[in-house]
Amino acid sequence: MPEQPSPTALRRLLELLADGAPSGELEGPLAAARAAGLPARELAEIEDSTWLALRVHRTLGQHRRREAELAALFDTAGDLAALRDLDAVLRSIVRRARMLLGTETAYLTLPDEEAGDTYMRVTDGSVSPLFQSLRVELGKGLGGLVAQTARPYASPDYRTDDRFVHTRTIDAGVLDEGLVAILGVPLLLGSRHGGKVIGVLFAADRAARTFSPDEVALLSSLAAHAAIAMDTAKALADTQAALAELADANAVIREHSAAVQRAEAAHDRLTDIVLRGGEVAAIAAAVAELLGGGIAVHDHEGNRLARSGTDPDLAPAELATAVADSRSAGRAVPHNGRWICAVLAGPELLGSLVLHAGPQLEDPDRRLFERAGVVTALILLLRRSVAEAENRIRGELLNDLLGDPERDPDGLVGRGRRLGTDLARPHLVLVADSTDPLRAKLAAAATQYLFGRDGISTEHAEAVVLLLPDDGTPAGTTARAAAARLSYLTAATVTVAAAGPASGPPALAAAHAEAARCLRALHVLGRTGEGADSADLGFLGVLLGNAHDIDAFVTGALGPLLDYDARRGTDLVHTLEAFFACGASLTRAKDHLHVHVNTVVQRLDRVAALLGKDWDSPDRALELQLALRLRVLAGTR
Repeated sequence: MPEQPSPTALRRLLELLADGAPSGELEGPLAAARAAGLPARELAEIEDSTWLALRVHRTLGQHRRREAELAALFDTAGDLAALRDLDAVLRSIVRRARMLLGTETAYLTLPDEEAGDTYMRVTDGSVSPLFQSLRVELGKGLGGLVAQTARPYASPDYRTDDRFVHTRTIDAGVLDEGLVAILGVPLLLGSRHGGKVIGVLFAADRAARTFSPDEVALLSSLAAHAAIAMDTAKALADTQAALAELADANAVIREHSAAVQRAEAAHDRLTDIVLRGGEVAAIAAAVAELLGGGIAVHDHEGNRLARSGTDPDLAPAELATAVADSRSAGRAVPHNGRWICAVLAGPELLGSLVLHAGPQLEDPDRRLFERAGVVTALILLLRRSVAEAENRIRGELLNDLLGDPERDPDGLVGRGRRLGTDLARPHLVLVADSTDPLRAKLAAAATQYLFGRDGISTEHAEAVVLLLPDDGTPAGTTARAAAARLSYLTAATVTVAAAGPASGPPALAAAHAEAARCLRALHVLGRTGEGADSADLGFLGVLLGNAHDIDAFVTGALGPLLDYDARRGTDLVHTLEAFFACGASLTRAKDHLHVHVNTVVQRLDRVAALLGKDWDSPDRALELQLALRLRVLAGTR
C-alpha cells in the first residue's frame, strides 16, 4: 500500500488557498517538509499537491479578475442606461480602462471631420499639457493604424515600432508624456452603421510592457461601450433636437394660424370698406386700429389725404426719400421710427402710407400694412377712374360751350349744374399746349392735375382747355403754377395762358378766346414753357385782352414814377415824356424843359433806379411810350 503524504502539509495548503494567500506562501509547506527530511516519495506527493494548489490559485485569480472586469462592464452598462452627460460617461470609461488594465494612463481620441484630424477627447493619468492638447493627422500614428484597419494594436515600445507612420508632432507629445507601451482599440459602431470607426480608446504605460489577449479583449469591450454611449448620446441629441424643432414648428404654426386669422379679419374689413365705397380716411382709421399706431395717407406729391392720430408729418423731402426707398424695395420700409409703404399701381406711384408704430413691426403686421397699401391703391384708382369718367362728360359740356355758347346758354348752365359744375359762378379759363406731339399725353396730365379739385378739362382746337373755379388767385399766377405742374407730369415743355374770371357761357367763351390769343403771343415772344395772362404781356396784353384795362396797364408801366412824383412833388413822368418826345436827345430835352442838361441826366438816373436799368431798351421804351400816350388819351394826366 503506497505511503500517503503528510496530512498536516495538505491541510496547510488548503488553509492558505481558503485565506487567499499569495502564491509565494503556497510553497511554504513544501519547504517545511524538505526541512523535516521527509522521505522522497512523500516529498514528491507534496510537490504535486503544491503545483495543483498554485494552479487553483491562478484559476481563482483569473476568476476574480474576470469578475472585476465583468463588474466594471456592468457598471459601465448601468452608466449608459442612465446616460445624462456623454462627457461624464466617457471619462468613466477611460478611468475604468486605466484601473482594470493597471496602466499609468488611458485616453480616448475622436475625429474632427471639419478640421480633418483627430483630437484628445478624454484623458486620465496624463500629466503633459502638450499631450492633452495633441491633434493628429488622419491615418498617422498608432491611432491612425487602428482607425484605418478597425483592429486593435499593441506596441510594447512605441518609439521603436515601425508598423505605423510616425510624425514629429505625435512623437513630441508621446515623449513629453513619457509613454512607452501603448494599446489602442477602435470604437466601432454596429453593422447598421457599416462598422464605422468613430474613435480610438488607448491604455498606455511609461515603461515597456506586453499586453495580454485578455487585456486587449477587456479594452475592446470598454471601447464597444464607449461607442454605444456616443451613438446613444447622438441619437438622444438628435431626438431632442427633433423634438425642439417640432415644438418650434408647432409654435410657428400656431403663430401663423393666428396671423392668418388676423389677416383674414383685416382683409375682410378692408374689402368691406372698398365695397361700401369708402374713402382713404376709412382705410386710415381701420389700419390705425388694427396696428395700434397713428397713420397718414399722402398722394403722389406728398399732400396729406387723410390722417388717424396726431403724430407730426414728415418733412416733404424726407417723405419723398422714404417713399423712394419703399418703391425700390417693393415693400414697406422703416424710417426714423416710422414705417413707410409706397402706394403703387404697377410702376405708377399713387401715394404713400406713413405708420407711426415705432422701430419694430412684426412680419404679419408688416404684411397687413402692405396690404393696406394695395387697398389704398385700389381706392385711389377707383377715385381717379370716376373722376376721369366725370371729366369726360364735363369735357363734352365744355366743348359744347366753346363751340357755340350763344345757342342755348341756359341749357348749358343747367347741364353743368347736373354734372356738379356751376357755370354761373366765376371761373378761370386756361389754354395749354406742349412741345410733345402727343396731345393725349397732355390731356391725361390735365386730368391728373385736376384730380382732387373741382374743374373740367378737354381737348379743343389743337390745345387742352381747363376750367377752374375762381378762388381769388390771379389768373397769371394760376397759369404759371399749371405750366410748371403739367410740364412735370408730361416730362415735356408745357405753355399755359389764362383769362378770366368770367361767368356764364358767353363770357367763358370770350375768356377762352382771350387765353388762346395770349397763348399764341407767348410763343411769338419766345416765352414757350411759361404761364401768363394778358396782364403779364404788357401793352400786348392791352391789345390782346378783351377788357382793354388801360388804367391797369398805365399803372403797371409807370406806377413807380407816378408814386415817386406824388410823394416828392417831382416831375419824373414829364421829364420822361420830354425825353421820348425829343428823340431821346438830352440837349433837346433840357431846352424843352428849360433846365440844365445835368438836371435831365439826374432825373433819368432816378427813372432807371425806379424802373430798372433796361428801361430804355427797345421793348421797354415802346411800352413806356405807349403807357405815356394812353395816360394822356385816358385823361388821367
